[in-house]
Amino acid sequence: MPAKTYVQTTINGEHVDFLCEPRQSLLECLRDVIGLTGSKEGCNDGNCGACTVVLDGRIVTSCLVLGVEVEGREITTIEGVACGSTLHPVQTAFLENAALQCGICTPGFIVASKVLLEQNPDPTEHEIRFWLANNLCRCTGYDKIVRAVQDAAVKMREAEV
Repeated sequence: MPAKTYVQTTINGEHVDFLCEPRQSLLECLRDVIGLTGSKEGCNDGNCGACTVVLDGRIVTSCLVLGVEVEGREITTIEGVACGSTLHPVQTAFLENAALQCGICTPGFIVASKVLLEQNPDPTEHEIRFWLANNLCRCTGYDKIVRAVQDAAVKMREAEV
């Protein structure tokens, strides 16, 4: 049995300690060790974006990051997007625009969209599509997703006024 490594990190604003094998991905650690099952395993090789999380302010596919690599770092998962029981505007827009169907890709799209709107509060359709190009959806198609991000952007800008 491989030796486990002790990891201290911050997940969704809370300090978290866990043990993981050196070979375990961050996705495996989040889901199987820590119990945060919102991030989904789609491809397990970094091509679908279903497991997208924010690591130190950058979006990453958690299936390609080792759990031991997050020592001392900050992670935001889909569970950390809402503020308590209040959904983030991106989450609300996904619901209102029917931008989800089976739900496998949804957490990754929401996390990536939230970061996009934090960096660019008024993206063009082209910028949204380019930003989300690493996230794949096999059910709803991309038009509803793009409309949801555009809708969230409008609502977020209006809330700032």
